[in-house]
Amino acid sequence: MTRDSAKRRRFLQAAAAAGAIGFAGCLGDEDVDPDADDPLGDDDGNGNGNGNGNGNGNGNGNGEDEDAEYHIDMGTSAGGTFDVGLAIEQGVAEGSDILSYSTIESPGYVGTVYRLAQDAFEAGFTDTNTMNKAQHDVDSFEEEPVDQLPWFGFNVFPYSIYMMALDDSGIETFDDLAGADVYPAEPGYSTRATTLDVLSQEPTRDVYDEMNIVDMDVSDAPGAMEEGRIDAAIAYGTPGVGNTGWVVEYDARIDVHYVQHTDALIESIESFPGAALSIYDDNPGETFLWDQDIGTDEIVAWDLTPTIGVHPDTPDEAIYELCRVADEHSDVIKGAEERYSVEEPADMVSAPLEDYPFHPGAAEYYQDTGVWEDDWVVGDRDQVGEYKR
Repeated sequence: MTRDSAKRRRFLQAAAAAGAIGFAGCLGDEDVDPDADDPLGDDDGNGNGNGNGNGNGNGNGNGEDEDAEYHIDMGTSAGGTFDVGLAIEQGVAEGSDILSYSTIESPGYVGTVYRLAQDAFEAGFTDTNTMNKAQHDVDSFEEEPVDQLPWFGFNVFPYSIYMMALDDSGIETFDDLAGADVYPAEPGYSTRATTLDVLSQEPTRDVYDEMNIVDMDVSDAPGAMEEGRIDAAIAYGTPGVGNTGWVVEYDARIDVHYVQHTDALIESIESFPGAALSIYDDNPGETFLWDQDIGTDEIVAWDLTPTIGVHPDTPDEAIYELCRVADEHSDVIKGAEERYSVEEPADMVSAPLEDYPFHPGAAEYYQDTGVWEDDWVVGDRDQVGEYKR
């Protein structure tokens, strides 16, 4: 933020109050970051030791540079997301003379939306599906809606989700999942919520309604698969980096293969605004670093997209500069955390939500770099509460 001491105090006091009350009734057990189990195999939720808020000495809010014109506190979940947050912090430290950035722990993607609505920090990591639900007051936002949305900043990295089955399950295509014991990840995971949202769309609803959805912790899932209590399970990871930790574990212990997609599944992915369609047809097993032959030359995935959401009051200049660093210094950020996927401005705005407000600073950067589309919405601070649907 600019050095406006009154506004700065308002953000910090709200953050302290939010921590004190714990957002009772808003978060609960369903607010779980999908990368609490690290995609690189570190399942302790600490993201290579940085999840305690002290990574590089900056995770406790000490990254503020008094010589910088603007400062951003970035609410960041545990695990892999925290690592990406620290990597962006490093990019800002090396690439900007006017912006400083602190990584602040926040309780998951849903919790970050609530904290932004309560003025806890200037920006934070959420995901497009959560943003879509906050806009339309569904799921947790039905009973506890927010009165203002986090405005779109930029996409950071994808979690591509797809379906795998045990070799002896008899499951070959998506239609065979009817009547099967299907594990869509742990209750509360955003990857699970996005999966169930996609599969319950009309084109695949008939198959989804006949699935036996299995509820258990991800730490127990590989064992349950070995025992035959799960016939099929999702896999997910960041392309080129690998699958998440519990998927890596079942890859090492159990013979599995890709569940062949159907046209109906593709239609369901395309019809759901909270997920993006990705098709991997160039050595997909290597793309996600499978140790075994998964029996396919093509993977169709529904993507959960971790995204920077921005408080509407955050100055345009600060977010323009953050976007510039995210783009022009992507090599520094990716060097610090390989999950970071931005290589050009178009990567930052892939599959934006329809009629969802962009922060004006981000919109200006996309206009200057030639990736802006005329039907996208620039947030208006006089209409903050009017973007709910």
